[in-house]
Amino acid sequence: MTSTLPDPASPARMVELGRDEALKLLGSVQLGRVAFTDQALPAIRPVNHLVDEGDIIVRTHGGSALLGHALQSEVVAYEADEIDATTQTGWSVVVTGTATRVVDPGTLARYRSLLMPWIDAEMEQVVRIRPEIVNGYRLVQATGS
Repeated sequence: MTSTLPDPASPARMVELGRDEALKLLGSVQLGRVAFTDQALPAIRPVNHLVDEGDIIVRTHGGSALLGHALQSEVVAYEADEIDATTQTGWSVVVTGTATRVVDPGTLARYRSLLMPWIDAEMEQVVRIRPEIVNGYRLVQATGS
C-alpha cells in the first residue's frame, strides 16, 4: 500500500491574506462552519452561506441554537476553507463578528431567494454575521531553500 501523503520534506507554508481577498474566497464556496456558545459550551454547526456586501448570510431553522444567540446579537466565528488533502495547499478563512437575525421582510425575501437550504428541513430564518475580525491564509507549496 502506498501513501498519498505529501512529502514532509516540502511542507506547505502559510501566506496571510488581506480582508478583501479573504472575504472573496469565502464567497467562492457554499459551505462553512459557524461556531458559537450553546449552554456555556462551544458548538459548531455546518451551514451554507453567501457573502453579501462583506456580511456572511446563513439560513437556519426556527429552533436552532444559533438563532437564539442571533436574537441577542452574539459574537460568533465563521470558518470555511478549501484545502487539497494530497498537496496540503489551498486556503482557510475565519471571521469573527456579531450575529443578528434578519427581520426586514424585503431583505428576508431577497436572501431566501439567493440562498437555498442545503438540507431537507424548514430553513426560513436568516442570520447575518457582520465581520469584525477577518483572518485568512493561503497554504502554498514551500519553495526549496
